[in-house]
Amino acid sequence: MHIDELLLSQLLDPFRIGLLLALVFTAYNTAGKVGMAIPLILGAIFVAVLIPFSTQQEDIDKTMAVATGLAANAILIGMFIGVRAAWDHFRTPGGD
Repeated sequence: MHIDELLLSQLLDPFRIGLLLALVFTAYNTAGKVGMAIPLILGAIFVAVLIPFSTQQEDIDKTMAVATGLAANAILIGMFIGVRAAWDHFRTPGGD
């Protein structure tokens, strides 16, 4: 499997998307106490390592899967935060 196919499959993986949505949701709910950066970074690393090592795909290099998983997680988390920021901006009266 080529790296572009691997990245695309990780970006479209519903299990990864669900885990990261839950991570971002939880990070927003606990941001007042623990901040956002550290939980998101640690959660992204956890998901990037968890998925390749919990599946039985023998034809994929685990190191490459984790590395591309980190990239996919960063892209997805960035998208989710962007959607949340847009949502917060437009639901606030006056748009500020």
